Amino acid sequence: MGNIKSKKLTVLLVDDEDRFREALSRQLSVRGFNVLSAANGEDAVKMVHNNAIDVTILDQKMPGMGGTQTFNEIKKIDPLIEIIMLTGQATVDDALEIMKQGAFDYIMKPMTIDELLFKIEDAYTRKVLMEKKNQKK
Repeated sequence: MGNIKSKKLTVLLVDDEDRFREALSRQLSVRGFNVLSAANGEDAVKMVHNNAIDVTILDQKMPGMGGTQTFNEIKKIDPLIEIIMLTGQATVDDALEIMKQGAFDYIMKPMTIDELLFKIEDAYTRKVLMEKKNQKK
């Protein structure tokens, strides 16, 4: 993960399952990420307004503001934030639909930490490339 070490990558983790969110947050923090977490879409949108976020890991199914609506709100605030959708079996079609709208990728729950780390690194690489492309305009 050479390119990530130069800057502390900020990951926003959005999931309504407290134990899952807290465990994953710890695992990412231990690996050197700056981790912010939100239990719902509304809090996630506030965090995006107030923080420079590189990659968001977003649960598809949440009470209140669901994953798709949260995705749309985040992209309105900062189109360069890369979003990885977390999805269960029943929401793969929704995840594929959101990929068409610009999500970086989706991961089926449960996933391994290594699988997630690879996706975060790839998403961050794409974000950096998009930022460079936009600076040239």
